Amino acid sequence: MNAIAQLSQLLDAADFDDRPLARGGTVAAIHPNVIVAEGMGSYAQLGDFVSLGMDATPPRGEVVQIEPDRVLIAPCENGHALSINDTVIHRGPTLTSPDERWLGRVVNALGEPVDGRGPLAAAPQYGKRRQRRPAMMRARIDEPFRTGVRVIDIFTPLCIGQRFGIFAGSGVGKSTLLAMLARADVFDVVVVSLVGERTREVREFLEDTLGAEGMKKAIAVVATSDESPTMRRRAPSCAMEVAEWFRDRGKRVLLLLDSVTRYAHALREVAISVGEPPVSRGYPASVFTDLPRLLERAGPGGAGCGSITAIVTVLVDGDDHNDPVSDTLRGILDGHLVLQRSIANRGRYPAVDPLASVSRLAERVWTDQQRQLVSQIRAMISLYEETRDLRMMSGWQPGVDGDLDQAVIAVPKIYDALTQRTASPPNADPFAELAESLKNDQANARTA
Repeated sequence: MNAIAQLSQLLDAADFDDRPLARGGTVAAIHPNVIVAEGMGSYAQLGDFVSLGMDATPPRGEVVQIEPDRVLIAPCENGHALSINDTVIHRGPTLTSPDERWLGRVVNALGEPVDGRGPLAAAPQYGKRRQRRPAMMRARIDEPFRTGVRVIDIFTPLCIGQRFGIFAGSGVGKSTLLAMLARADVFDVVVVSLVGERTREVREFLEDTLGAEGMKKAIAVVATSDESPTMRRRAPSCAMEVAEWFRDRGKRVLLLLDSVTRYAHALREVAISVGEPPVSRGYPASVFTDLPRLLERAGPGGAGCGSITAIVTVLVDGDDHNDPVSDTLRGILDGHLVLQRSIANRGRYPAVDPLASVSRLAERVWTDQQRQLVSQIRAMISLYEETRDLRMMSGWQPGVDGDLDQAVIAVPKIYDALTQRTASPPNADPFAELAESLKNDQANARTA
C-alpha cells in the first residue's frame, strides 16, 4: 500500500468534530471592557468566538472589531485574570443547536444550561452563519389570533408572525402583560429572552408570573444585569436562533423579549468600548443598524415553515416616548402598545393608553362593524380625557354637549370592562364581553 492510500485510510478513520482547526494569537493589551489580540487579523470575522488563556475552562470572548494588525475582543465572562501574551484560540461563529427536549429549560446567552438540571440534549456548535431570508421568500401575515387580553384584542388586534412592541416606563406592568400574552394557546413554543433583568426578578418571572404550566412549552434565555455587555448583547440573538430552529420545523413560535432597550444599552457599551463615537443621545450609529437586523429575523418563514410572533418590551427612559431607541423601534415594529404611568396610578391594569396604541395589521382583523365601533370608542375616550381638567373644575353642565354627556357616562364603564388581572381567564370574544358589561351596567343603573 502506497503512502497516499495509507493517509486516506487514516483520514477516514479519524474522529473529527465540527470545530475549526485551533488557530489563534496572543493577548497584546487588556482594557476594562475589551481585549486586544494580535495574530488573528487575517482570518477572524466579526461575531467569531475565541477562548482566552489555557485554563481548563478558559473565559470566552467575541470578536467585535478587526484591524490589519490586531483584533478587539469583548469578553463574555467577568472576573477572569488575563495577562499579556496569554494564548487566544479562535473558535469561529457559534450557533445554538436546540432540541425538543429544551422545552422547560433555562439557558444563558451562549445556549448553556443555568437551571441546575443537567446538560442539554444538544450543545452549541461551531459552524457557518445562517443566511437571512429574503422578503419575497417569506409568507404573508394574514392570520389573526386572540391574545386573551381584552384591551389588546379590541384596540390593537394581532396576527400570527407580527412584531409588536410594549412601550412603558419601569414598574408599569410590562412583564405581567407579557405573562398574560404567553398564555395564548395558539402557539406551539414560547421563547422568553430576559435581558438585563435583576437576578431576583428572573426566577420570580419564570416561576410566579409565567408559572409551571407556561414553562412546559417555554425556553428561557437569560442574561442578568450583572453579566457582561457581551452576554446581554448576545442573549436576544441566542433566543432568536432558538425560535428560528423551531420555526424551520413548522412550529408556531411566540418570542417574548424583555427588554429590547437593555439590549440596545449592551450594544452601546460594546460599541463605545471599541471606539465608536456616540451620535444620538449617547448611542453609536451601529445600535440603529443592529436593532432592525435582529427584529427582521422574526416573522413568517417560507413554504413548509412555521412563524415567529415577536412581542418585545421597550423600557422608555424617563417616560420619554421620543428617545432614540423608542423612536427607532416604532418604525421597525408592526405596531406598539403604550402603557402609561398615570393610568397605572389610578389602579387600572393593564395600564394601556388606547389612543396612543396602534396595530398596523388591525385592518386585516376587524370587521367593518368592529372598525366603526372602535373608532367611536376612541372618539369618546379622547373627548373624555381632553375635558378631564374642565370637569374637575365643575365646567361641565349636562345637556350642553350631547357627545360629552355620552362620553362621561360610557367611558368609565368601558375602562372598568377593560380592566383585567393576571389570574382572569382569557376572553373568547372581547367585543361581546364589552357589550355585555355595558349592558349590565345600564340594567343596574335603571334598577337603582
